[in-house]
Amino acid sequence: MVTGFVGVGGGFLIIPSLVLFAGLPMKKAMGTSLMVMTISSLLGVLGDVSRHAAIDYSFLILFSAFAVGGIIAGSYLTKYINDAKLKPAFGWFVLIMGIFVLVSTLTK
Repeated sequence: MVTGFVGVGGGFLIIPSLVLFAGLPMKKAMGTSLMVMTISSLLGVLGDVSRHAAIDYSFLILFSAFAVGGIIAGSYLTKYINDAKLKPAFGWFVLIMGIFVLVSTLTK
């Protein structure tokens, strides 16, 4: 509910919640979050298609190709990264992104 209301999702609230409250391992929480975002994005595109909105299909295909490439690369790399190293790296990433968003917002 919070992620939909304030527009913050993915790693910022969903992944830590799945790890802390549901007891999922970090890799499963990240995969679950990505699956939820994929379904949400697909429903958004289908909503636009049903309203006959103008869609830049070349951009959509390019974006999807990069996403599939990221999925393949991430699936391969997950074998070499353990949860103990992933958690602090993810925490630093969230902190840096939070600072970036805060600075971007305050400077506008």
